[in-house]
Amino acid sequence: MKNAYFKYVLALLLFGSNGIVASYILLNSYEIVFLRTMIGSLFLIIVFAISKKKVEFWKNKKHFLYLVISGMAMGASWMFLYEAYVQIGVSIATLAYYCGPVIVMILSPLIFKEKMTKAKLLGFLAVIIGMLCVNGLAFTEGKVSGLIFGILSAFMYVVMVIFNKKARTIKGLENAMCQLVISFLTVAIFIGMKRGFRVDVFDGNLMPILILGIINTGVGCYFYFSSIGRLPVQSVSILGYLEPLSALIFSAAILGEKLSLIQMAGAVLILGGAAFGELYRSKKLKELPQT
Repeated sequence: MKNAYFKYVLALLLFGSNGIVASYILLNSYEIVFLRTMIGSLFLIIVFAISKKKVEFWKNKKHFLYLVISGMAMGASWMFLYEAYVQIGVSIATLAYYCGPVIVMILSPLIFKEKMTKAKLLGFLAVIIGMLCVNGLAFTEGKVSGLIFGILSAFMYVVMVIFNKKARTIKGLENAMCQLVISFLTVAIFIGMKRGFRVDVFDGNLMPILILGIINTGVGCYFYFSSIGRLPVQSVSILGYLEPLSALIFSAAILGEKLSLIQMAGAVLILGGAAFGELYRSKKLKELPQT
């Protein structure tokens, strides 16, 4: 259990540092995502082969189709997110992206037949107010396109999570490997249609690209998917907020990005509203009689 907690927390911190590592790569957003998904996919394929697990995703074609849609959405979400990093900074882009889990929470009564609660509505309202606080200054500074990319990344996150949940028979490392490979193919097709498959990697970019691809993506996904199944749902929910929180801390400490008092209040509302709705849901699930 201690090993699972360690791997989960380390994965969240790695994910939280994605924007920081990407800021040192002198490539455009879709080229960064292309290299990240390619290297991460190769790493997970090697890990899957070494673990000698059986490939079973083809057994349920319907669930594999869901995973294909989820992987395509993940590739698109990352491209939008990394473009938002460039235009509005890591901290604000991360907060915009993290509205995704709250949107999933609100849509769950329609899609997963979960009951709508006052806690979910209050959490959603807090996130909306928080987004207005965080992004009000960006609107006045004319950074609307960056905010649009951040919001689009959140909506693609919603599609990714919903269809991944529907692919119930494909789990763990196989799920992560398939999804990342599909994400890579999606980004590769986009780049090929846009400008061909050539990506010029300069010497100064090589190290941060390898760190982002192997450590942040490959190792991070492996640690994440190999640990969450062994941890209590409530622990996963609570600790999950280390990712956006660490991204805010890293961006302030390393990149020198600062949030105003209003934006800091907005960040508290976004993370607090998301956490409140999710933790209340986890508590209710825990109270249900076990069958």
